[in-house]
Amino acid sequence: MVACLGCVTLVCAALLGVVYVYTEDAVSAAQQAKSTKAIEAVSPAFDSLCEETEADGRTSYYVARDAEGANIALIVTAESSKGFGGKIKMMVGFLPDGSIYDTSVLEHSETPGLGAKATEEGFKGQFRGFNPFQRKLSVVKDGGDVDAITAATITSRAYCDALQTATDKFNTLSQEVFPKPQQEEEPAAGEENIEEDTRNE
Repeated sequence: MVACLGCVTLVCAALLGVVYVYTEDAVSAAQQAKSTKAIEAVSPAFDSLCEETEADGRTSYYVARDAEGANIALIVTAESSKGFGGKIKMMVGFLPDGSIYDTSVLEHSETPGLGAKATEEGFKGQFRGFNPFQRKLSVVKDGGDVDAITAATITSRAYCDALQTATDKFNTLSQEVFPKPQQEEEPAAGEENIEEDTRNE
């Protein structure tokens, strides 16, 4: 009996291994397609896309570039574990001025008809053009500028929490991705007169 059960276990394990091998590529392709679709949704039209790795060596971010090679958007992933159903993971696209171009939820386990409305235009649409450096990224109930989903304040707060994480990433990476042109130093007071006097001598 024990030998029979052992054989059944080995056969099942082998079958699971075969299924994994044959479905691994399909799962990976589906995840890549989902990520690509999200990138296109949260960024203005771009000519090329560059994937970079943050200082931790694990987390990736993307830089969208136009036909001239200029960086036009910074795309980051962020998440919050404060959702009603647990983790909410999203992708966020930022323009050079720090405003949000758009957002896209990648994963969530929120309640259908309530927290799940975070993926709908009625809620997420308010973040399009939202500048977290000029407005408060929290729900109105907490003194912020974000209209919460009716009967789903916890989800709304988690969404804002994930967006704040994304904003912090933008703040860290923006100087590298969108370097400001260096301004020429103006001559100190009196230097121009000294130069003129020298030329007149």
